[in-house]
Amino acid sequence: MKAEENANGITTQLDSNAERESGATDASSSSLIPHPSSLTSSFIPHPSSLRVLLWDIDGTLMRSTRVGSFKDYTIPMLEEVFGTAGRLPEMKVSGMTDLQIVGEALKHEGFTHEQIRERVHDLRESYMKAMHKFTGNEQPVFEILPGVREVLEAVHEDERYQSALLTGNIEPAAYLKMELLGLANFFTLPGAFGDESHDRRDLPALAVARIRKQLNLELAPEQFIVIGDTPNDIECAQHFGARSLAVGTGRFYSPEEILACQPDAFLPDFSDLNLVMTTLAQL
Repeated sequence: MKAEENANGITTQLDSNAERESGATDASSSSLIPHPSSLTSSFIPHPSSLRVLLWDIDGTLMRSTRVGSFKDYTIPMLEEVFGTAGRLPEMKVSGMTDLQIVGEALKHEGFTHEQIRERVHDLRESYMKAMHKFTGNEQPVFEILPGVREVLEAVHEDERYQSALLTGNIEPAAYLKMELLGLANFFTLPGAFGDESHDRRDLPALAVARIRKQLNLELAPEQFIVIGDTPNDIECAQHFGARSLAVGTGRFYSPEEILACQPDAFLPDFSDLNLVMTTLAQL
């Protein structure tokens, strides 16, 4: 592992491509696997060339148009299900899973993780009722971050990549956000979500198990790239053995704080499509 800065100024910490690919089989003699992004290019080469992009949502793909508006629909949800929002109004929640947020908010109210998990169904129902109310006022409440749509289109058309969501959002909220922004069709593989664990480090293993099953491939951990804007995104990638691409588009962490967590690569944002694609090719 070594740190490098290329001609474009991107910071990377990567094994050499030769080391990573040294055990790869000749693609000409390999089996092929389907890729859903194109009717004219229906197959990709040897599975060792595949990279699965595991995307965070908030602060990475999009953000709320108003800081803190997340609490406009989570506080009513907690009050409806548990009778109190606990510490949520004062909490910083960036990078946490929704179950972790609920657990931390209600810890001093005497609620255990087990009691919260027993109410997950009620949480989902109340959460989505509050979120539909929040998003149904005909005013834009979410915005796509610069360059995101172009990057998603580019990787969707590139046979080397497939995408899934890896997010702290509960699953229906994650897909509602993507649908509202017209991004849902880019995520062709199953992911992992914030209603599945209090610990974000658990999510990559959940997503990878589903993806391996759907593709019927035993993909290596380093073939997965976690893309996010917080230290928790980097930590969950490192915990699983995946690569990490950090971006400086979040509202709550400086580039210096992100780089201190030693992601495999860092980009300030997604506005330079060529730089993004070059960076992904190095991971």
